[in-house]
Parts: sequence; C-alpha cells; structure tokens
Amino acid sequence: MKLIVGLGNFDKKYKYTRHNVGFLAVEAIAEKFSLPAFKAEKKFFGEVTCGQINNEKVILLKPTTWMNNSGKAVGAIAYFYKIPPQDIVILFDDADLNFGTVRFREGGSSGGHNGLKSIISSLGSKDFPRIKIGISNQQRSIIPAANFVLQKFTSKEKKEIPVIIEQAILTFLTKVEC
Repeated sequence: MKLIVGLGNFDKKYKYTRHNVGFLAVEAIAEKFSLPAFKAEKKFFGEVTCGQINNEKVILLKPTTWMNNSGKAVGAIAYFYKIPPQDIVILFDDADLNFGTVRFREGGSSGGHNGLKSIISSLGSKDFPRIKIGISNQQRSIIPAANFVLQKFTSKEKKEIPVIIEQAILTFLTKVEC
C-alpha cells in the first residue's frame, strides 16, 4: 500500500496559488486513474480517496491542516494503516526550482519547506520519496518567500500547469513502484 500526499492550503482562495501545486497533482492522479471523489476524513485531518494504481492499493491525501501542519495528517493516516515512510510519496511546490521543473528525490532534508519539516517531525524520518514541482519565476528574488508561495499563477503559467502536472504524474509512475 502506498500513501500519496499532495501538499497545499485547503481554503478555496488558495486553489491556484503556487503553494497548492501538490493538491493539483494528487487531484490529477485521482482523475487519471478514475479514483472516487475525495472525501473528508476527520480522523485523518484531510480529504482522502482510495483505489488502485496498476496493481498497488493507494491512498491519496490532501491535508486540511494548513501547509505548516501537514505532518499531523500524514502521521495520522500512516500510523493508522502502518504505512512505512518509504511507501509515502509527497508531491509539493519548490520555490527554489524554476517554474515547471519536476524532480524526484528518495529522501533528504526539508530544504526549508515547512510542510516537509512537519512531515519529517511527525514520521520521525526524512526517508520518504518526494516529487518537487518548481514554482519559481523572476518575481521570486524580489518577493519574500512566504508571500511568493501564496501568489496565484500568472495566466501564462496557469495554461502550462496541466503539462507540468502530467510530467509530475509520469515522474511518479516511473520512479515509484505501483
């Protein structure tokens, strides 16, 4: 069983902000594999859907804890289903990568990302796979990070998001055994 988590902020006003690209990615994965609609699960502090990708049972999670407390949701569902860190895949925004760049890492530090810091703390491990989706553009160097990640995508970027999300899904399918 794999737990696939998209990071973001749950309030609707954040839907197309840079920080929510993880939510967009797991929503696209659910759609691509015809999984049921996400459903609120209070005990897991998020919205969840379950199904199969290839022959692997998967749980997709969108935490409703706000980005900086994502570990609360990830930890709750991981401990309930006894999912080890190496079977938890996190998809999230990376403000240090150029817009549209997709990178896979087996594990590592939080890189300053507060959502990852929370997950590492909750799991007691930094050894979980992750897919970083670059959100940086020329504005990144002149706007404080906390403000930059909460900006909406430009109209040009918004048009490119489906291709970038598809690249993230392809990265997921080729790097994660499902």
